[in-house]
Amino acid sequence: MPEPLHELPRPAPHDGALAHRATDGATSLGIGSGSGPGQGHTPADSQRFEHFFRDADAVPEQPLASALQQRLRLIDALRGLFGGAQAGVQLRLWCFMALASQPQARLSRDDVNRLFHMLLPEALDSALKRLRELGLLVWDATPQDYHLSPLAQQVHALLASLTTPSTSAEDDEMSGLLAQVAGAQQLGLVNANHLQHLHAQLARLHDGFAEAIASGSEARLRAAQPRFDRALQLVDRAGQALTALIRAEHDDPRLEREARAIGQEQARLLAMASQFTRALQQADRQRVTLGSTGLTTSDVRLWLQQHPALHALLGDALSVPVRPVLVSPHDLLDVAEGEFERDRPSPDAAAGLPPPAAAAEGALETLSLPAELGALVHQFGRWHEQAGQAQNPTRPLSDAILGGRFAQAAYRLQLLPLVGDAQAQTLKGLTGDLARTPWAWAFEPRHTGTDDEAVALISVGTLRPLDTAPDTNTP
Repeated sequence: MPEPLHELPRPAPHDGALAHRATDGATSLGIGSGSGPGQGHTPADSQRFEHFFRDADAVPEQPLASALQQRLRLIDALRGLFGGAQAGVQLRLWCFMALASQPQARLSRDDVNRLFHMLLPEALDSALKRLRELGLLVWDATPQDYHLSPLAQQVHALLASLTTPSTSAEDDEMSGLLAQVAGAQQLGLVNANHLQHLHAQLARLHDGFAEAIASGSEARLRAAQPRFDRALQLVDRAGQALTALIRAEHDDPRLEREARAIGQEQARLLAMASQFTRALQQADRQRVTLGSTGLTTSDVRLWLQQHPALHALLGDALSVPVRPVLVSPHDLLDVAEGEFERDRPSPDAAAGLPPPAAAAEGALETLSLPAELGALVHQFGRWHEQAGQAQNPTRPLSDAILGGRFAQAAYRLQLLPLVGDAQAQTLKGLTGDLARTPWAWAFEPRHTGTDDEAVALISVGTLRPLDTAPDTNTP
């Protein structure tokens, strides 16, 4: 039974040009990577890889070129998969990765339709047809179902990292290479190419961090610090696999050489941690604090970097154009000579020291405490003298607080916690006198109105002499 795809048969693609149906139903032509610049009108199939070399016989001696020569089918599948417009490539990749992630070995057309029910029929047919033309998806007419070819398994192994959500660019620098090398080491499938790519990546990271340290720029150091910490963390996690590679005995001399080179790069990267720390400390020492605001030059730089429109900060500063003043060289010489003659000291002036003179009288000014503090200490002392003669020595808290402006009343209210404070009682001066005042105070969780002009409401509280107040009221 024929495959349930209602399309007209089309010839196989040639010269890297793959005809496919766009998502809107129209037919478009996607040019792949087969015909690159500099090839003229020569068909891509007539070109051979050896033709790009001066000596074609030297190609098999190159290990990387030989490895690529053995994967021509895989390269052709990737060419067809990534050929064309970006939207079409994204559609084909999504369909291919979704089919590869299904747990069933075979899928019927109904299963495929249910899997891609959100796609337009034309877009789904175009993507499936391209996958069949590339040999990635196989339609079996006998059981009438789809299955992925062995070539598709290889392509999926190469593109599996595309399905992993990337949190930041720093995670993609070495995580994929380290995971590949560590996994291959555990399975015994590591080769020299894996180690060579990891060695190159470690060297590039080391050079980038070294440039940031040599620049001395705080901005570059702060930007490189998360990447450096992430690189150290990844190398530390993969250290067991790398150590096993270095210590293992290999039959391939390239593998042993690359393993030792990776060990050296790992040691260089770990040794750079102290240099990075010193560079950050040097940047911290160069940071300038702007006055008593607590702001630093780093805060200003960060604010300027995050400002949406720096030109708006100029305001009207450039509203008046610059007015140039044109002066001839002779005028400049005349002015310079006149200034030089005028500023030259007179030889007739006395060169001795000025006569002695008595110093002017002055006064040493010291910081004095507010008058409210002394008045409050004096008032507590006067009340204590009157407490022995009164029947009820208790006084409302408002008597000690109210009076004068609101700021003065608020200041006296803030001084009350000092009354009876054990640490403040050891001080000298008015602060210690207030702490040693023989009074106890207590607040209640409610307010009451006042007749004061500056204070409308005040917390209800009482003041008692220490010889009559119970211990529970002492704060």
